[in-house]
Amino acid sequence: MPLLQIENVSHAYGRQSVVEDLSISLEEGEIGCLLGASGCGKTTVLRLIAGFERPSAGTIRLHGETVASPAALTPPEKRHIGMVFQDYALFPHLSVGDNIAFGLKENSALAGRQRVEELLGIVGLAGHGGKFPHELSGGQQQRVALARALAPRPWLLLLDEPFSNLDVELRERLSLEVRDIIKQTGTTAILVTHDQHEAFAVADVVGIMNRGRIEQWDTPYDLYHRPATRYVADFVGQGVFVPGEVVSRNAIQVELGRLDSNVPVDCGADCISCGRGCRLDVLLRPDDVIHDDNSDIVAEVEKKTFRGAEFMYTLKLASGARVLSLVPSHHNHAIGEKIGIRLDVDHVVAFTAASQ
Repeated sequence: MPLLQIENVSHAYGRQSVVEDLSISLEEGEIGCLLGASGCGKTTVLRLIAGFERPSAGTIRLHGETVASPAALTPPEKRHIGMVFQDYALFPHLSVGDNIAFGLKENSALAGRQRVEELLGIVGLAGHGGKFPHELSGGQQQRVALARALAPRPWLLLLDEPFSNLDVELRERLSLEVRDIIKQTGTTAILVTHDQHEAFAVADVVGIMNRGRIEQWDTPYDLYHRPATRYVADFVGQGVFVPGEVVSRNAIQVELGRLDSNVPVDCGADCISCGRGCRLDVLLRPDDVIHDDNSDIVAEVEKKTFRGAEFMYTLKLASGARVLSLVPSHHNHAIGEKIGIRLDVDHVVAFTAASQ
């Protein structure tokens, strides 16, 4: 049985629908993530899980027990849920140790001190228990907030944009540390973020949200390589759509060549695996377009972005269409220069052409 089950949940503020018919589940020990742009409803889902809002439809279950529905609402403090907030929400007048111990009032004094010392070690802050929050860096404060949420051994940990107040380098490093800490403690968790790098670094399974709905609930790998909808394909990673034509059940012809698919090409509801002739838009990722000086196909370098180990080139094809290509940075081509390219596509991703 999943630790968390959300079934057909909807929620609105007045007449404004925020969450619509949303269903996800999370197994014990898994880390999930709700990923989407601002205003897509992801934080509202977190508030529904926490018990700060009551759903207008559907049910939320923890360990099989209904904690939220239109007819029932278990108080937040009785849901065995821990929460890490965007602004840390540490008590400035309490020491680090006392902040972590705040939720351990039912424990004996000795058990509480042992738990605090255990968590200080887990989050890499051993010896810092006597300090105050203002004496710590932002990353250290976030780890204290995480330790405080983990202290009562919650069934479920909720993290609301936990890294957004940190600089990019620290955010990337801390996201990996947080994943390790959550996994080390065996905690089930849900992260909310708008940053897909964070989502992919931390989560086992990610839900792409769009206008209150889950477009796809899947592994980061499959979201990138097997997007279920055009929105997911466009949202995750980088890439461009180029026109293609179905030439057989398992092949599409694009300007750069023929793409063979290991699954039948889907031309849409009215034309499934038609055989040939249908027009599709084919997604090409930057890693699908390979720089090859021996190729007969050439493209013009229109833009370039230096990334250290590689360049991201925007390339203009003969038809005027544009594609992206990641190229090792020792291939430093000038704007306007023409370079050879070829396709190396492992996963063919195509959707019905927008004009159809």
